[in-house]
Formats: sequence, C-alpha cells, structure tokens
Amino acid sequence: MKLNPFSTESVLPEYSKSYWLDSAPPRSFPPLKEDLEVDYAIVGAGITGVTLAYLLTAEGHRVALLDAHEILSGTTGHTTAKVTVQHDLIYRELIDNFGVDQAALYYKANREALEFMRRTAAELPGRCDWQEEDAYLYAQTVKGAGQLQQEYEAYRQLGIPVEELDDVPLPFQAHKALRLAGQAQFHPMAYMNGLVERIVAAGGFIFGHTQIAEQVEEGERPVLSTMEGKRITCRHVISSSHYPFYDGLGLYFTRIHSERSYILAVKPSSEYPGGMYLSADEPKRSLRAVTIGGEPYVLIGGDTHKTGQGEQMDEHYRHLEQFARQTLGVESIAYRWSAQDWVTLDKLPYVGPLTSSHSNIWVATGFRKWGMTNGTAAALLLRDQLLGRPNPYGELVTPSRFKAVPGLQTLITENADVAKHLIKGKLEAGSREADQLGLDEGGVVQVDGKRAGAYKDPQGNLYVVDTTCTHLGCEVNWNKGERSWDCPCHGSRFDYKGEVLEGPASKPLKRIEV
Repeated sequence: MKLNPFSTESVLPEYSKSYWLDSAPPRSFPPLKEDLEVDYAIVGAGITGVTLAYLLTAEGHRVALLDAHEILSGTTGHTTAKVTVQHDLIYRELIDNFGVDQAALYYKANREALEFMRRTAAELPGRCDWQEEDAYLYAQTVKGAGQLQQEYEAYRQLGIPVEELDDVPLPFQAHKALRLAGQAQFHPMAYMNGLVERIVAAGGFIFGHTQIAEQVEEGERPVLSTMEGKRITCRHVISSSHYPFYDGLGLYFTRIHSERSYILAVKPSSEYPGGMYLSADEPKRSLRAVTIGGEPYVLIGGDTHKTGQGEQMDEHYRHLEQFARQTLGVESIAYRWSAQDWVTLDKLPYVGPLTSSHSNIWVATGFRKWGMTNGTAAALLLRDQLLGRPNPYGELVTPSRFKAVPGLQTLITENADVAKHLIKGKLEAGSREADQLGLDEGGVVQVDGKRAGAYKDPQGNLYVVDTTCTHLGCEVNWNKGERSWDCPCHGSRFDYKGEVLEGPASKPLKRIEV
C-alpha cells in the first residue's frame, strides 16, 4: 500500500543514526598505549582538530591528534553540512555589538574558510559530493520579514553581495528571502576522511578512545596525561573538543552553553527546488537536498533547545516530521539524528590562547551551529598563531575578550539558568521504582528512597545510575529521543549505562546495583 505523504501517522526511524557516519564511517584508530613526544598535541578530532592537524603535518611538524571516542563521531559527523557565510541573523547583531569593521572581519574569516574548503575538496577523491548552492534566509511572518530587512541592510553595509527576494522558490508560502550565491553543501565525512588519510600519510599520529585527564602540567613543554597514565609531552596543546578539556582558570563553564538541534532525512512527495534554506522565524527550520541510495532526499533540521532542558526529546523529531508533512509531504524518513553545539556569551567563537596568561595552551570552541566554516577558520587562525604568522582575525575571537554588552547580561542570565536547574534537580524525586519501567523505557526513579536514573532495554535488562552529573553536580535528565542522560546545566551527556558521550564531564555516572 502506498504511503499517504500527508498522513499524520509517524514514520520516524526507531533509533537515531547519522547518514554521514553511516555512509562514510571514519577510520578507527587505537588508543595511545605509550608515552609520546610531539610538537603539537591536539585534543578533539572534529573539523577544527583534523583540519589543524592536516595543516601542521603538511608543513612537516610532528603532531598528535587525540579523541576520547572515535574520531569525527561528534558534531562534525552530525552536521547539516552547509558551507556558507550566511550564519542565521548574525550580521546586524555583530554590527550593533562590535561595529562594522569587526563584523566585516567575521565575514571575511568565514569567506576565506569557504574558499579553502572549496579548493581542498577539489583535490580529494570524489570531491566529497561538493555542490555549489545558493543560501537563503526566508521569512514566513511579518516579524520575520522585518528581521530580514534589518539583516539585508547589514549585508549592504558590509559589502556582502546579497539579493533580496519577494518571490521565494519554496513549495510553501514565504514572504521574503535573502539569497547569497556562491555557497556550497557537501558530504562532511568524505571530506574529513580525506584529510585524515593525508595526516597519516604525512606521519601524523592519531589516537581514538584516548581520554585526557583534566589537568595539564604547564611549562615550556606542557605534559598531558591520559586516564590510563600515558604522557604526551609537546610544545603546544590545542583543545578543539568543543568544551575545553582543561579550564586553566578560564571559567569556561560560565561563558559557554550547549544546545541540541535535530535533523530528519526525508524523502519528499513534492519536488524540492534546490538551494539551502534557513527560516528567520522561530522555531528555526533548515532545509537542504541530499542524495541517499540514488534517491532525492531533503535534510530538515531545527527545534533547537538547551541541552537537558525542554520537553521529551523525541517530540522534537515529531515537530520536524509534522513540518515536513505540511510543506513537502513525506514518502519516507531514512534517518534521524541530533547534534550538540556550543554558544558563547556574544555569539563569536573563542579561538586563541586559553587565557591571557597562557602562551602555549590554546582553545577553539563556540561555533554556534556553523562549525563547517567557523571550525575551518579556527584551524587556519590557530595554524598562523602557532607558527608565528600574522593573521587579522586573532583579536576578534580571542577567548580573553569581554564586552559588557551583550556579555554581562548574557553571563547573568546563563548562570541564573544554571542555578535554577541545579536547585530544581535536587528537589525532584522519582515517583516510580526501577522495575516498574516498561521495555525500552527510561526515567528518574527511586532507589532506597533516593533519586536515581534507570533504563530498561528491549530485552528487559535494567541499567541504574546515580543522576548526579560528575562535572559540577547538577541532576541529569532522561533524553528519550537519544536514550541518554543529559545535564541541563553545562551540557554533559551520558549513555544509558552512564558512560560519557559528551563533555565537559570526564567521568561516568556512578552505576547503582539493584
């Protein structure tokens, strides 16, 4: 029987899986098993870490790239893979907060990153499914159209070649759009896997499943230690692991927060016109085409929220499915997945020395969902800073900056939110016993009168954990959509067994025997 494309019956896949990782899985690397001495130790093998390792090894430097999990399995493997300088409604905000000159620098840094990626993709086998596409910001409401008008004026101030459209090429109604030509989309894992092979060929060291301890022996030659006691001595340490694995009194836990967003790979019943789209209105909706198994699909993303907060997480997938049915129609859904991104106080990335007193410990984080170009720009900047070369973008994104507007207001708001969820979690208690859970069900329960977290898998096996996050002691919440425990305070995530999925936590949740 043929599926009614506008039926309300859900066809969501049961489990989350990224198409990128499924179709081009990254090469697996063993953990570090002996002490090592290198020029540069890069912790975090996403787009920034891999690109930086590629740049440094290409110039003959001795580099170690380390990741606590499989390389490229984090946000880079779960992106929408748009390569664009059109980063939502950002340029009006940057001009208002930083001025025209600084906003222009942000645009130029990301434009250079796009051009670097375009050249690099052309050199890699298969060109990584690189496709030139126009990028559109579109509005469906009068409010959204007003925001687009302000953004259009910001583009004109900065000399960005944008076109204003009243007739938007979408199969549903939209009032207005801003079109930016010369952007692109690609297969991120095909691209990153190509860079990985070049790192290996140039003599770089890559280690997976190698967790670095939270302390660094600082000095002229810093020393990292793995959780298994192996030591890496180097000239420079670079943290590209989203949340810095080492804080160094930089107080990053007060200056960044994490957000989750969701993606469906939908086979539409109506023809998709091409192009990459993002709504100006809330909730955000992102669209781009992709070919899966020789068939045309559309990646529909959005429903952003702070990690560990909001409604039951699988509802976010249902919101996207409903949007797809109302706009494109749905024949089937091949994949669903989610991504985690970090946002700074002023929405500009933190790239540079960890603090103003550190000369050989570096950080790159806070790409705010635009990690393809921001992450690449960070690698290009760090390469120049490490090798003592001039680069005009260092001051713009230095982690040591602080502007009262919007930084102070955001700092107060964010940390009030942390305090609220810390207290709320301590007061909440489970109303059920662990054995009352159904199959494939998780949630907060009571064990010996105390709050705990439990998950019963489809085979009836029960996994019970202490819900106190091992980072700073907030209480984690159950994420039904991903079958994980998520911290609402600082974004740490743990699997149902309590093992760390994403930092800043470095230690697993305590297992409870029932």
